[in-house]
Amino acid sequence: MRPRLETLAATVAMALALQGCSLAPTYKAPTLDLPAQYREQTSDGPWHLANPAQQISTQWWQLYQDPRLNDLQQQLLKANPDLAAALAHFDAAQAYAGQLHAGLFPQITASAQPLRQRQSEDKPLRGSNQPSVYNSNTAGFALNFDLDLWGRIRNQVAAGDAQAQASGDDLASARLSLQQQLATLYIQLNGLDAQSTILASSLDDYGQALQLTRDRYEGAIASELDLTRAQSQLAEAQAQLDDVRAQRNLTEHAIGELVGEPASVFQLKASNQPLGLPSIPGALPSTLLQRRPDISAAERRVFAANANIGVARAAWYPDFSLTGLLGGQTAGSGSLLAAGNRYWALGPLVNLPIFDGGRLDANERQAKAEFEEAAAHYRSQVLRAVREVEDNLAQLRDLKREAGDEQAAVDAAQHTQTLAMNSYEAGAVNYLDVVTAQTSALQAQLRLQTLQTRQLQASVGLVVALGGGWNGGS
Repeated sequence: MRPRLETLAATVAMALALQGCSLAPTYKAPTLDLPAQYREQTSDGPWHLANPAQQISTQWWQLYQDPRLNDLQQQLLKANPDLAAALAHFDAAQAYAGQLHAGLFPQITASAQPLRQRQSEDKPLRGSNQPSVYNSNTAGFALNFDLDLWGRIRNQVAAGDAQAQASGDDLASARLSLQQQLATLYIQLNGLDAQSTILASSLDDYGQALQLTRDRYEGAIASELDLTRAQSQLAEAQAQLDDVRAQRNLTEHAIGELVGEPASVFQLKASNQPLGLPSIPGALPSTLLQRRPDISAAERRVFAANANIGVARAAWYPDFSLTGLLGGQTAGSGSLLAAGNRYWALGPLVNLPIFDGGRLDANERQAKAEFEEAAAHYRSQVLRAVREVEDNLAQLRDLKREAGDEQAAVDAAQHTQTLAMNSYEAGAVNYLDVVTAQTSALQAQLRLQTLQTRQLQASVGLVVALGGGWNGGS
């Protein structure tokens, strides 16, 4: 008996010595040759490198200093069903990781089996003095502990933890995406309200001009052509206002869906308060790799795929586990705990693959291919993130220049409109000149307002592309 116990003890000692063994490749995050700075520059020069300690701002939309937008964002966090689904998915991923962690510990089960049973009279090797009907009461404990000599379970746990972390990043990415959609739609709604104000003001002007033309027509000063031109201009402006209102309804419905309210009941009153464009600091940190949750999720999936290679490799080696039984059994009478009724067993169990038709080799090749796939996705995500920052920086730069030019066009068109109306009242020009000037002024104002909306939306895109603002406190 003693030599057997010594052999068992030696087996356990060897297993403990090998607990640190892992067949997964040494992990290195995929590398990507990126420039030290972005091509698009701010007013004070190129961006600087990031501080890795910076974190995502959880309320980046406060950059726009709009209480109503803040309220809508809070409502989105509480009631958006897509966000609730992403949260549930994250909880499930964490629970699955917890299941994998259980494999690191011994598994102990208890069982009890009180039986009344009958055996066949023709049972092979049955003794003549054995009863046909008898009781059999059994209770005991069973133990199984996988010694995990090659790190299979530990790599499964590492992969599960990384997948749970990636799921958490997916949740953050979904939250950021929904917040971006809401901010973009809100800016669009605000812009449509501004266009409605511009068109309503133009309608008043056109109405007054139509009345003036009608009076002049009735006084035989203006022609019927002037009158119909004034009527057509007023009707066209009214049609534009109707179209803006139709677009606003659709935008309002989309916002209601995002914040978890039916479009039938959700309403937002028109706002005449313009949103201010956030001031972008002269030196912005390149925080993509540190702060963007989609990139973090992609990196965690690369790590998980690397760990899964270790799982696949470990399957080639013997699997050692420790099994044990302890309990008692009686024939219906006596104590299960009595010394004579006890049973026990303890020993190692070894499983070694001999022939599997190439399954293990295919599993390892699959794990390596999945690692390459995850690494490629990671590189793609980084490149996409860089492009998104460059795109929005370029948009902000170009739209700012375009808006400045359009503002000059608005000023000139409004001055031309005033000159045309004064000249028409003095009889120096016909009404066609007035219509042309008023139409040009209106379209210039609408284009300027559209550019301002696009600037705001580009700033939202830049905020999100950076992972949530310029710094942790934004």
